[in-house]
Amino acid sequence: MQLMSSNFGHGQRIPEEFAFGAPDPAAHVRLAANRNPHLRWSGAPSATRSLALVCVDSDVPTRPDDVNKEGRTVPASLPRADFYHWLVVDIPPQVQEIRAGQCSDGITARGKRSPAGPAGSRQGLNDYTLWFAGDADMGGEYFGYDGPCPPWNDELVHHYHFVLYATDLERCPVEGAFTGAQVMKAIEGHVLAEARLTGTYTLNPAVR
Repeated sequence: MQLMSSNFGHGQRIPEEFAFGAPDPAAHVRLAANRNPHLRWSGAPSATRSLALVCVDSDVPTRPDDVNKEGRTVPASLPRADFYHWLVVDIPPQVQEIRAGQCSDGITARGKRSPAGPAGSRQGLNDYTLWFAGDADMGGEYFGYDGPCPPWNDELVHHYHFVLYATDLERCPVEGAFTGAQVMKAIEGHVLAEARLTGTYTLNPAVR
């Protein structure tokens, strides 16, 4: 199975059009267009009943002490964790493409409530829900796609893994405001094939 995009290649930088935050010389970061990138896939097994798509940043700092602090940096040696940017389940097997901007086109304060997606699919909570928890202006439930916005002082370039899973599930057994961890547990033992497309992104001008 293959997964590709017309917007970036495997191992290449994700254009800022598809990010939540873009570099800013004065303020370090500004809000970006936050469009979902184009994705196209092929080669799903004939036994596929539904597809699941996730986008996960595997390089999120495990401690917030230095994050976005003037005069400090987030060391590359710091242990990292996963941060889910997008969860889509129940994609019909006949669907083979998601257009750029089809599911996200702009930033919605407090999160998108009913993001667009392939007919029949469902989208879960991304981890901006936790990131903005308690924020008076931005706190809420963030469904669907919200793109990269790594710490502007991180010494590490972040890697964003778009992973498509072909499953034998007619319907993924997750409900309501489901999370990345719940999706991964639900499809365990039901994956027939998978494909991965990894893009990179940084807001640190000293890191390339």
